[in-house]
Formats: sequence, structure tokens, C-alpha cells
Amino acid sequence: MSKQLIRLKVNGEQYELAVPPSKLLLDVLREDLGLTGTKRGCDDSSCGCCAVLIDGTPMLACVALATSYEDCEITTIEGIATLDSLHPVQSGFADAGGAQCGFCTPGFVISTKALLDRNPNPSLDEIRLALSSNLCRCTGYMQIYESVKLAIERLQARKAAAGARS
Repeated sequence: MSKQLIRLKVNGEQYELAVPPSKLLLDVLREDLGLTGTKRGCDDSSCGCCAVLIDGTPMLACVALATSYEDCEITTIEGIATLDSLHPVQSGFADAGGAQCGFCTPGFVISTKALLDRNPNPSLDEIRLALSSNLCRCTGYMQIYESVKLAIERLQARKAAAGARS
């Protein structure tokens, strides 16, 4: 099978890879780059486990050809935290019980981050809509919504603290 040379920017790092034109972004992330936080769930875009940010917009990597995303900023769950601390969305999910088995959590975190980047104070209906492409078998969703609310509080507190320092 022939391969195509592509350049991807993932979590701020540039990569040059030779991949078959039919290789999915999910497989490039997991197999070629070793970024296994993005999960394989359904392989048909129905569960949201494989969500990544493409230029800030959540996309499902299980149905996305890697060759289509040259010159895009790709962010995986590994690219959200810093070496020093979790992102407030991640810590919100951890502290409010928004994850039980954890398999779906990366997709929920990615979708939540995209929502809060666009709308820092969404209503519960807006949260539900933004997360409607993500499925969870464990939590019953209320803890997930509580996790998002905690993340909103933490992001607002961080913004207020940054404003007080300026």
C-alpha cells in the first residue's frame, strides 16, 4: 500500500509521518504517536470517546482521515494539561465524580473544553447539547454535568485571579 507524507501539529508539536491515505486520525494518534488517551469506542462516530480538538472544534478521530488535517492544530486529552497541573475541566471531572470507569472521560473532557472556550458560562441545556455526542455507560450523566459546573467555577476563579494580578 502506498504511503503519503503528512505533517501534523499535535499538542503543539510538529510531526512528519508517512501514512497510508486511508489511515484514520485515531490510529495515527494512538499507533504512530503513542497518544493513547484518545479512545477507540465505536468506530462509527456514535460514542464520542475519540473526540479531539481540530482548530478548537471537537471532531471524532475514528472517522477522520489523518491526511485531511495537515495545517490544523490538533489537541488531544494529553495536550490539555500542563506538566504541573490538570486543566480545570480535567480536575472538575476528577473531583465531582464525572468519571467512573474513565473510558469515555477523554471525549467528555475534550467536548467540555471546546464548549467552555466558546461559552464560558453555559446553561444546563447548552451543556447537555454540547455533550450530546458523548456516551457514558456508568455515571448517569448528572455527575458529568456537575463536573462541568465545577470546571466553570474553577475557570472563572482562575480568570478572576489573573485579573487581580494584572
